[in-house]
Amino acid sequence: MVVKTREKDLDYILDEMVDVVENSKDEIFNISEEARSEHEQLLRELEYTKAKVLQYIEDGDKLEHNVRYSRRRLSEVSKYFDRYTEDEIREVYESTHELQTKLAVLRQEERILRTKRDELERRLQNLEHTIRRAENLANKIAVILTYLTDDFRQVNEMIEEAKEKQEFGLKIIEAQEEERKRISREIHDGPAQMLANILLRSELVDRTFREGSPEDALEEIKNVRKMVRGSLYEVRRIIYDLRPMALDDLGLIPTIKKYISTTAEYNNVKIDFKSIGEVKRLNQKYEIAFFRLAQEAIQNAIKHAEATLISVKIEICTRNLNLIIQDNGKGFDPTIKRDKSFGLMGMRERVEMFDGVMEIDSAIGKGTKIIIQVPHKRALV
Repeated sequence: MVVKTREKDLDYILDEMVDVVENSKDEIFNISEEARSEHEQLLRELEYTKAKVLQYIEDGDKLEHNVRYSRRRLSEVSKYFDRYTEDEIREVYESTHELQTKLAVLRQEERILRTKRDELERRLQNLEHTIRRAENLANKIAVILTYLTDDFRQVNEMIEEAKEKQEFGLKIIEAQEEERKRISREIHDGPAQMLANILLRSELVDRTFREGSPEDALEEIKNVRKMVRGSLYEVRRIIYDLRPMALDDLGLIPTIKKYISTTAEYNNVKIDFKSIGEVKRLNQKYEIAFFRLAQEAIQNAIKHAEATLISVKIEICTRNLNLIIQDNGKGFDPTIKRDKSFGLMGMRERVEMFDGVMEIDSAIGKGTKIIIQVPHKRALV
């Protein structure tokens, strides 16, 4: 009875903590969204203000040129006072005074706009800092929330010692959060961006229909339909990337063939595939690893290298499993360290997990060749 009571108390405490954390997460999300909305509004206002500042500068320069000319005219009139009539003298004086007044007003308004521009830039920097802090805090809370719900209870059942529970649970959470972060980044960079573009294009369709011709509106509708089709493909691709079912049912070679066929057709790229050796089922973790490696290399060749021809070859040899991917893209210099080259970094880490090696042969303008070799003995069932 005492043990059950303690378990109930622990569950109650966990539930209360989960509620508090979830509420905090929602509040942080709302703060982040409000900051983003304000950031977008200020960004538009800043662009408008910058444009006005440039216009004021241009107008001020022209007016200043006119003032200099008027001053020279005034100096001439003052020097040869007796040559001009009273009306001409008055006109020159009044014209010069009016131009100087306009220039002073214009420069004052320009200073006000410059001050406003600087203030907007400071506010934008503060908002960006707030958004980054909110995102970091939300990520930390997501880890805590996951730990308090699913993983904490599962680890609590599997491991007896408290220290082992904590370490094992955190490793699970870190892996899950990294995968969620990757999926979130793909959705943000893919379907989310496409949907935002579709929304903008739909507004353009409405404006074109009202202000332009029906033919122009129809053309815009066709463009929107094309973007929707692309967005649907991205969603399906992300779902497929999570776990292609054919990998479990058919194995590595048929799954890669199907993936290559679909990718080549959608991207209008020629992809040659060749398998050497006996086509047999491999240990599941090796099938998953080689599929992901081929997938990442093909996507890199299409998206970054802008290749039009890609060659994929898998060799099931006596002692090794080999994967060779070659493209005719724009290539790069492997000796230069590139920021955010997460694709190649992830491929290399995945290969090293199986005690394999990965070599990259590339040069700018000469395409890229990736050779992956993994020991054979632990790979086959």
